[in-house]
Amino acid sequence: MPPSLNELAARLRFCRHLVVLTGAGVSQESGIPTFRDALTGLWSQFEAERLATPAAFKADPALVWGWYEWRRAQVLACEPNAAHVAIAELVHRVPRLTLITQNVDGLHQRAGSPEVLELHGSLHRPCCHACRRPYALTGPPPLPDEGQRLPPPRCVHCGGRIRPGVVWFGETLPANILKQAEAAARDGDLFLSIGTSALVYPAAGLPWTAAEAGALVVQINPDTTPLDRLAAVNLQGTAAQILPELVTRAFLKTGESGRLP
Repeated sequence: MPPSLNELAARLRFCRHLVVLTGAGVSQESGIPTFRDALTGLWSQFEAERLATPAAFKADPALVWGWYEWRRAQVLACEPNAAHVAIAELVHRVPRLTLITQNVDGLHQRAGSPEVLELHGSLHRPCCHACRRPYALTGPPPLPDEGQRLPPPRCVHCGGRIRPGVVWFGETLPANILKQAEAAARDGDLFLSIGTSALVYPAAGLPWTAAEAGALVVQINPDTTPLDRLAAVNLQGTAAQILPELVTRAFLKTGESGRLP
């Protein structure tokens, strides 16, 4: 019989190394559309995959940069939700926490999580497509219209075009980030998979790595996923509903709220 929420809270309270993997479902509750859902309005005439490849950027850099700036503007207009806040609260409650995300929106950092392993990069850290040097953004983008082409800035070092700081189709994940994520999965004793479809590899392989190393794998998701058969605990519901309750039961006394909403 799977443990109850109270038993899981006790396991969380006494865990040695908590590993948290988050996916698009966490940010969706802040009003951020998932990758393919972001193709609305005029953007809907394009396939997401055609806007997220090196070849697409080479063929029409203004179109691709415009779409990503539109996405960045959307993200900056949203706020972290209760799930982001609950995870940030856990940083102060457990001996060690490794936060791994497939999201590129930066909402974990805005909620207060100090260290985040961003497997797929970030909308907020563009770089030069030619020399890969980072490019400092000066502020929020002017909100472009859907479908508007925006010429990307140029690198001050080599003159190359600045590209979004995300991992595109056909590109490998940042090796150092993936290495840290895999090491954490092997070392953790409790692994929470939250709001991810468990379909996109190599991120989808991390819970399996954790289970093989002996960790208790817990899934929080309103939908069924391929992880259902692996997870020792499947909590069906949204992260913003379940995580604050789990953290409250594990750590907070009656009447105490911490930073939880």
